[in-house]
Amino acid sequence: MEMVSGFTIFAIVLVIFVIVTLIAGIKTVPQGYNYTVERFGRYSRTLTPGLGLIIPYVETIGSKMNIMEQVLEVPSQEVITRDNATVMVDGVAFYTILDAAHAAYEVANLELAILTLTMTNIRTVMGSMDLDQLLSHRDEINDRLLRVVDAAASPWGIKINRIEIKDIVPPKDLVDSMARQMKAEREKRAAVLEAEGQRQAEVLRAEGHKTAQILEAEGRKEAAFRDAEARERAAEAEAKATLVVSEAIARGDMGAINYFIAQQYVKALQALASAPNQKVLMMPVETSAFIGGLGGIAEIAKAAWADQQAGGAAARRASVPPAGPAGS
Repeated sequence: MEMVSGFTIFAIVLVIFVIVTLIAGIKTVPQGYNYTVERFGRYSRTLTPGLGLIIPYVETIGSKMNIMEQVLEVPSQEVITRDNATVMVDGVAFYTILDAAHAAYEVANLELAILTLTMTNIRTVMGSMDLDQLLSHRDEINDRLLRVVDAAASPWGIKINRIEIKDIVPPKDLVDSMARQMKAEREKRAAVLEAEGQRQAEVLRAEGHKTAQILEAEGRKEAAFRDAEARERAAEAEAKATLVVSEAIARGDMGAINYFIAQQYVKALQALASAPNQKVLMMPVETSAFIGGLGGIAEIAKAAWADQQAGGAAARRASVPPAGPAGS
């Protein structure tokens, strides 16, 4: 019984040992991770996500490396620019482990190495720029940092995907100075725009005045032309009237002469009576001459009427057909 009991215990221990050994040789690697395998303390191979096997008691898991993209906060630090302005800068870095073995064995502390490298290059890149460039060229700063840090970190088996500068904080007195400068610049632009607007308004007013003067001059020219034409026609009518009167005088027609004198006499009286400063008109009027003029007008009217009657009778006589010979 003692021998059976000892063998049984040995068998049980052996079975337990085999089970533990098998369990120790089977490794499950989760998605997003790579495990390094060390054989007697030396790197042997890398286990990828899924089920992996190792030799128990000979091989062990060295490092469990996260191969997903990771974020590393860059703490705030002081940076002196090229024009001796001190600013506070912080940022963020995104990186991915491409080679788990290099990331585990090429550098002692990967995150600390990336952080130190990034902060050092932030001071180098931003220190070579003026403050105005620093505030207005963030994309350029990010690109330069990415190229430099990625090249320096490539032996570690990692890829720097992005480096972003989050905040650039100048000193308070410098911020106040920049605010005053910006305000002065805006006031300057406002004054320039106002002056430009006034200049354009003056130009438009001058052009409008010029156009009005041109139109007014053209109007005066047209009016003068019309007045001259009217005076020319009046002179022609006066000349014709004078010619008619002269012909009447040559024929000895006293009625036409009296009509002409009476007409001029009436026009003169009308002009005197319609004067703006004339209220009362008192002057001797020769009645006989005026009546004689009216008589001349009446004689001319009678003569014109008689001529009209004579012309009508002649027309009627011409329209009556002559009487034919009497029929047999």
